[in-house]
Amino acid sequence: MDFLSLFGVIVGFGAIIGGNYLEGGHMAALVNIPAGVIVFGGTLGAAMLQTPWECLKRAGDMLVWIIFPPQIAFKKGINKTVKWAQTARKEGLLGLEAVAETESDLFARKGLQLLVDGNEPEMIRNVMEVEANILEQRDIDAANFYDAMGGYAPTIGIIGAVMGLIQVMGNLADPSRLGPGIAVAFVATIYGVGLANLLFIPIASKLKSCVRQEGKYRDLLIEGVISIADGENPRAIELKLNGYLN
Repeated sequence: MDFLSLFGVIVGFGAIIGGNYLEGGHMAALVNIPAGVIVFGGTLGAAMLQTPWECLKRAGDMLVWIIFPPQIAFKKGINKTVKWAQTARKEGLLGLEAVAETESDLFARKGLQLLVDGNEPEMIRNVMEVEANILEQRDIDAANFYDAMGGYAPTIGIIGAVMGLIQVMGNLADPSRLGPGIAVAFVATIYGVGLANLLFIPIASKLKSCVRQEGKYRDLLIEGVISIADGENPRAIELKLNGYLN
């Protein structure tokens, strides 16, 4: 579990609510259901409009990474690659066929299968890099869904503010109805800017960071597989791949 993300959310919202309290405000003043419906519903709808279904589904699946990011064990990956190199050195590339059948990582399995099939190193690199780029772009596109929400939220907040002011202007003759309209106007703006900068944009940045780490791990596997195809010494492969630990 990533406690830093939880702590960041608590600190961010706590600072806003705490500052409001220190200024003499009340929590009830920041709670406005119409403003919430306008800002969150409008932002979600706009972001959904620009996002294909598969990308939206992937964005939902990745949201859990904020609290439970994927555990990428670079050292374990290096050790695994060195074992493959040792097997290839002792039994030849065909000795990796049994290893490929038991490998749970589909990307690594494809690399091993390409080795077993006797493909040239350059061919193996091209195939694996294409797949790595596609996987990374898929996840970046999914993370961009939250970036889009961060971009739309402040603007939708302004729309909510204008709607509140329209209500105010239409009820100038009835002072009892001015308060709710003004509340929607100001609270909608707070919701829009607050959600964008405290949630949506940070979520997108956090997910992209996780995607970059996965991409780095795939680069490690590609270098390892290519080194095996080139017949490099297992010890030399280990020293090369240790660079990914820095």
